[in-house]
Amino acid sequence: MTASPAPPEDWTAPTVEQVAPGVHRIPLPLPNDGLKAVNVYVLEEPGGLVLVDSGWAVPEGRARLEEGLGRLGAGLGDIRRFLVTHLHRDHYSLGAVLRRELGTRLSLGAGESPSLEVLRTPSRLPLQHQVRQLQAAGAGDLAHRLAALRGEAPADPLPWDPPDDWLHEGELPLDSGRVLAVLETPGHTRGHVVFRSAAEGLLFAGDHVLPTITPSIGFEPAPSEDPLGEFLASLAKVRRLPDSRLLPAHGPVAESVHARVDELTAHHGRRLDQTEAAVRAGAETVAQVAAALRWTRRERHLDELDVFNQMLAVGETWAHLRLLEAQGRVRSALDDQGTRRYQLATP
Repeated sequence: MTASPAPPEDWTAPTVEQVAPGVHRIPLPLPNDGLKAVNVYVLEEPGGLVLVDSGWAVPEGRARLEEGLGRLGAGLGDIRRFLVTHLHRDHYSLGAVLRRELGTRLSLGAGESPSLEVLRTPSRLPLQHQVRQLQAAGAGDLAHRLAALRGEAPADPLPWDPPDDWLHEGELPLDSGRVLAVLETPGHTRGHVVFRSAAEGLLFAGDHVLPTITPSIGFEPAPSEDPLGEFLASLAKVRRLPDSRLLPAHGPVAESVHARVDELTAHHGRRLDQTEAAVRAGAETVAQVAAALRWTRRERHLDELDVFNQMLAVGETWAHLRLLEAQGRVRSALDDQGTRRYQLATP
């Protein structure tokens, strides 16, 4: 099997990049998504191919995957198993489609079961949890705009089939003798997992550790009570391991997991301080705190973001406020309209 000897300058460009012997990165397109692409990693095994993540079930993604596998002298029928880091559509849905067609084995972290159950509810409307959350966050106008954007269409048509098996923390031996450690890393989603090959010094990080952006926290149908606290604990868990090469789901391959974990941890430490300062300055609702903060590397105001990213920003602000409350730095209560209001905790 052959692959490109060097990565392209643009990590989203069509390529088959060998990142280690028998391990290849194929970026698949994400149409109408700001992330632009998702990396799928192909592991060559004696009994067939094992893929870490699968891509989004859209024609462009499937075609690019077929093209990439063809450059390795293989096809979709050579895939024996998908190891999926988490339930988001750009990681799970193409694997679910190919499982229906080809019987390919599909594996997912056990902590994703509650969200999958919600996604499989026939009467579910897309983003229904987020609309309710925005209302309780004091962002009623944004909730209305998000609901209007969503419409009253039924749940999306992606095949949210259950996996063949649920992954738990522990060792996962493959046919070649390669052993992947499955590590539970909740935060981005409650059932997120990463895969570590200690012998090869590789971490298949999914969306847990991304090299150029901070992962969204708790954007899922059934989030946990403290997604940011879980995310920071998961970062610390990975940081305690020997350093590895970072194989992310979005962005180029990087040489050090530790370096990026340190950056992400420092970022959230600063963000917690900024969030507390916004409450000190008089912001009470989650929406008011989010409006007092700046967003993206361009330091944008909340109202400069599109509706979807405003939703993500409010959700992330709430995650920081929840952790501040768990740390005893702020306290909250529901008002008569069901809106949660925050203030500094008294000594």
